Amino acid sequence: MQVTTCTHARMSDANIGRAFTGDCSRWYDSRVQLHLPWTAPAPRPRVVTAGDHTFPVEVARHRLARRYILRVTAAGVVRVTVPRGASVAGGLAFATGQADWIAAEWARRSARTDWGSGTAVWYRGEQHRITCNDAEVACGPAVLPRQRASSGIRAAFQAQWRAEAAAELPGRCAALGQPHGLQPVRVQVRNQQSRWGSCSGQGSIALNWRLVQMPDDVADYVMLHELVHLEHPNHSARFWRRVAAVCPAWRTAERWLRMSGRDLL
Repeated sequence: MQVTTCTHARMSDANIGRAFTGDCSRWYDSRVQLHLPWTAPAPRPRVVTAGDHTFPVEVARHRLARRYILRVTAAGVVRVTVPRGASVAGGLAFATGQADWIAAEWARRSARTDWGSGTAVWYRGEQHRITCNDAEVACGPAVLPRQRASSGIRAAFQAQWRAEAAAELPGRCAALGQPHGLQPVRVQVRNQQSRWGSCSGQGSIALNWRLVQMPDDVADYVMLHELVHLEHPNHSARFWRRVAAVCPAWRTAERWLRMSGRDLL
């Protein structure tokens, strides 16, 4: 077998990278370059345009979700919850198709940045008008000294109600579950922006502090709903039968949440 050899002159630094001469041209082409993926291209941001505003989109999967859920946060972020088995692309398409709703929801939220005299606010199941004078600020039975609201009326009342919720809701939740044999490992109160409550696989329940703004029977339903998840970590037919057994008026509570719940956020 004949072996073909290749000879070439010694290359200077300036010649490095140029094609070899002679027979080596049969296996080396100076036009061929090796491209290495040192950096991956940046992912395209997920956004949706509604009206004259472009919103960033956050997508999250939730194993208990039964449908796509859309929310607009106070920071102007559109959050899409994708149910198990559905696609992220489908969630983004759903958000795009809801552009009119997103624009209206953002306008509503923007108008509610702070509260002032005459603002209608839910507290303990009733809507009250904020009243102000030199000494105090009131929202129905909730009254604060004016100096406590110096940095904002809304922030002052929400801080007060969050403290009330932390002191009240854990014990109330445990008491609701006891007659039905539904006892969580622990109950926490959080500032959730996209749900009224949640139940972990370890038996811990988290409740939104805004439950103190709802009617008592609606807040009780939210807590019982999460307590039933201790037995059924899903939204199956068995889950809803158990909910109906412990909270017969659950459908009425659900209607209130759909109609008035977003006023609390």
